[in-house]
Amino acid sequence: MGLTAVLTRAAARRPHVLLVTTPGGTSVRLAAERELRSRDWPSASTPAGADLMLVAGPDCARWDPALERLWRDMPRPCARVRAVTADDVASVLDAGRTRLGTRGGPDGPDGPDGPDGEGVRARPAEGDTDVVEDGRTGHDHGHGGMEMPGGLPMAGPGEDRDGLTLDRLHVPLGPFLADWPAGLTLRVVLQGDVVQRADLDEPASGGPGDPFWSRPWIRAAEGEPVGAGEAARRRAAAHLDSLGRLLSVAGWPAEAVTARRLRDDLLDGAPASSVLPRVERFARRVGRSRTLYWLTRGLGLLSAADARAAGVTGPAVRAAGGDVPARYRQWLGEVVDAVRQLDATGLLDPAVRESPRGRWDAERPPSAALGLLLPRLLVGAELGAARLVVASLDPDPDELAAGRPAVTRG
Repeated sequence: MGLTAVLTRAAARRPHVLLVTTPGGTSVRLAAERELRSRDWPSASTPAGADLMLVAGPDCARWDPALERLWRDMPRPCARVRAVTADDVASVLDAGRTRLGTRGGPDGPDGPDGPDGEGVRARPAEGDTDVVEDGRTGHDHGHGGMEMPGGLPMAGPGEDRDGLTLDRLHVPLGPFLADWPAGLTLRVVLQGDVVQRADLDEPASGGPGDPFWSRPWIRAAEGEPVGAGEAARRRAAAHLDSLGRLLSVAGWPAEAVTARRLRDDLLDGAPASSVLPRVERFARRVGRSRTLYWLTRGLGLLSAADARAAGVTGPAVRAAGGDVPARYRQWLGEVVDAVRQLDATGLLDPAVRESPRGRWDAERPPSAALGLLLPRLLVGAELGAARLVVASLDPDPDELAAGRPAVTRG
């Protein structure tokens, strides 16, 4: 047994998992995050640090090239699995670990490189699992046969804000970044690390017509009786999910995990009496953090007047001050208020009580206006700040697919 096989078997006991969520896969992602925490399996934020790729959500041909690029960037040996429903998650993770430990070693007959150095593709496991082991092949990016790092195009010169001539690099943000709205793609032009231009890609056609976080409002708009307490629970969980993204991007993983645990407890139906004290402590800790405030203040400035003019509703338009701290503090306040309403009686009126991202409109979902604002807010921001701005608005691509907003240029 070679050294690589030994290390592979050791890694298979606790693999680093790259979680990739496809549009329509929110419920699968939530189940996967919980399962990974319960197993104490570490998450990988990039393909380079992953042993196992878990694709959460339905298949969509549009995203196959992006998934393949991620797969090619993973170091061998590695394995890939897909969970189409939340019930699939535990079984496909077990299948991926088994495949990684038994077939991942290059010394075995079914390793990633066959006898001729060609990639070997294993048969899918039973059910909805797509367990794959593949070799790496060269790919041309139109530069005379020379492969560019990460598949990026050559940079071109352009003047920056100070009149200096610097290289401009065209970089896509998304559709699959860690702590990024699944399927959202922004094509930015960078000079150094400053965004000079941003374009929002049109969402995929044929997307899910039932976005997870807005589901109670969709049902109520169609005439189905939905309890106000159920809507408050979903709203609080949605804001905690958004806060988990933002805190992770900001570099506060401990509080990101806290937000996600609270989110999961709410979705499990935990009573207000057990959740409210923890939510209040979390809101005080995050809302009063001077470090987080100084890190994010002044980023993504959006006045209430500009937000209303763009058709934005919900927390983004109510956030006094209009920057990233104002928006996450608004989320925190609304989470506490929503948890206090978990025992509310009566029915949800979607015209009165907003969905997590704003007033629900099937023709123009609230995330459509949030997405259209992003290009303008990102221009002039540094790349790290741009990610914080996106996380502070957190448009839901499932809503974007349902609303089909036009491509916007910033």
